[in-house]
Amino acid sequence: MNHLKTNHSSSFHYLSLRMMLAALAVLAFTSIQLARAGADNRAPDLPSPLCDRLQVQPGNKVAFHVYALGVQIYRWNGTSWDFVAPSARLFADAEYHGEVGIHYAGPTWESHSGGKVVASRLESCAPDPTAIPWLLLQKISTEGPGIFDCVTYIQRVNTSGGLPPSGPGPFIGAEEEVPYTAEYYFYRAQN
Repeated sequence: MNHLKTNHSSSFHYLSLRMMLAALAVLAFTSIQLARAGADNRAPDLPSPLCDRLQVQPGNKVAFHVYALGVQIYRWNGTSWDFVAPSARLFADAEYHGEVGIHYAGPTWESHSGGKVVASRLESCAPDPTAIPWLLLQKISTEGPGIFDCVTYIQRVNTSGGLPPSGPGPFIGAEEEVPYTAEYYFYRAQN
């Protein structure tokens, strides 16, 4: 009987060790992907003069940027489509490899490591009439450690898709998800 307890105890410890190693591997992979997302800290090219007002205040520098793949959600109010929220996955590269986080209502960006930033819209421009506008947003709050710590500004650029549906909704309260892509640049104050 002691033999059974020993085997069960060893199996439990082995399983616990395997789970801990798997969790560490996921954490390491996420850290590598976040590092890749932050590898390019050049500011985006903004069409001038159309998008000059999207320039970030002096003293702030790009900390990292990500590529978003998702939807813009709209709700039919009986006469027009109201914007509800974005829902997107954030990736380290333009081929949508290395998922690093998500983007949702707030607007909020949340990393897989748990940190997040909430921002408010300051300015916009529309260089492509077939896509949602480019935006300049300012941080309202940040939470948790990681890539979103100390973020000051966010730019949404290089958008495609995401505009409200062109026709009426089938009923009041109907929701539509419209695919979009964008790049988000995150800034921090320079020390």
